[in-house]
Amino acid sequence: MRLFALEVGSSGPPVVLLHGFGGSHATWDAVIPLLSKHCRILAYDLPGHRNSHPWPETGKPKVAVDAVLADLTRRGIEQFHVAGHSMGGAVAVLMALEAPQRIASLSLFAPGGFGPQINARLLGRSAAAVSPGDLRATLEAMTGWDTQVDDDAVADLAAWRSADGQADALVALSRSITRDGRQGAIPRERMAGLRMPVAVGWGTIDNVLPVAQTAALPPQFALHLLEGVGHMLPQEVPDFVSELIARNAR
Repeated sequence: MRLFALEVGSSGPPVVLLHGFGGSHATWDAVIPLLSKHCRILAYDLPGHRNSHPWPETGKPKVAVDAVLADLTRRGIEQFHVAGHSMGGAVAVLMALEAPQRIASLSLFAPGGFGPQINARLLGRSAAAVSPGDLRATLEAMTGWDTQVDDDAVADLAAWRSADGQADALVALSRSITRDGRQGAIPRERMAGLRMPVAVGWGTIDNVLPVAQTAALPPQFALHLLEGVGHMLPQEVPDFVSELIARNAR
């Protein structure tokens, strides 16, 4: 089975976009038109999500790491920039640790794996949500107070979340990610060994992953804190997200 990626743009450096838990390539809908002016975009559906569902195994981050790296090799893309949101941010860092020679830069937005704390109850509700009403409620809980949840985004989520076995797969994945109410943390000393440019964006009112996880980042990580922004940075501040990725990809 092949991993799905939406490809946009044919010129410029290749940029890989990795969505968060329960999302899809559509997470980046507001970012792609801005970014594709300068870059070749590959926005993936990670294993177990949307067009990459079903997948033989989805419980371990390394499954996603290996799947994305293998797909890029199949496409003949040896070096590339990576941007990841939430769980996709954790996958991006693990890709860089596994294949540092292939990753030209990392742009991370409220990335997973930066500390053990995670809102496991909210993640569980999000995993099980299928109806538009339930999906809207979980998205509103993840979004900053000043950002409206887009009706089209809710409808899009509801359409693919209703696929056979999709909700069950996400519930199982959420339980794997949040064992005992905690997530796995990538050791700071391992991240400190990364030599490519790394930029991190985080909202100060993130209700999924606490902004306190930005403490004691390696000194080479460029940190950007966004006041009044929640967890869903690609939807809340797409201009900032696209600009940071483009700057890192130059």
